[in-house]
Amino acid sequence: MRSEALARVQQGLNAGRLVAEQNLHLTLGFLDEVPEAELTELHDGLSALHEPAPKLQVRGLDVFGGSRPRLLYARVEADEALKALRGKVLREIRAAGIELKRERFRPHITLARFRYGMMPDEQAKLGRFLQEVGNASLPAFYPAGFGLYASSLRPDGAVHELLAAYPLIGGGEA
Repeated sequence: MRSEALARVQQGLNAGRLVAEQNLHLTLGFLDEVPEAELTELHDGLSALHEPAPKLQVRGLDVFGGSRPRLLYARVEADEALKALRGKVLREIRAAGIELKRERFRPHITLARFRYGMMPDEQAKLGRFLQEVGNASLPAFYPAGFGLYASSLRPDGAVHELLAAYPLIGGGEA
């Protein structure tokens, strides 16, 4: 991912808790707690995938939570290759015996999180930020691969540890 460009977009936000550049990611499937045996089976299934890299295009910023924003994110266009890759990843997750919550796929990259009950000055800062850069569009890119991560929640935010990486065909090209 072109995390440097997203980190530059984040710099103008003076509200909430920014996601560290090394933790910027697009989630294809959230697993929650999974036993090691199922992770091993999932790893085997994901290792067998040989998929083309989707074209990732960030077009605009938005918030989840409406008038009480919980997080700020960069919208990623859901092209057909991204939808297909996600579908195949989900199939492998289910084949490994892992249950997933059904949720609509809204590809995004979380940039900042906000505490419940934002103060009015923080809401004003967020509003100004969205007026200034909310229509940001970044150059498209093809990711070199995707990964299987373990996440640990800490008081200062989640820390993601790469467990395995899976290459994509044609990835890493502009």
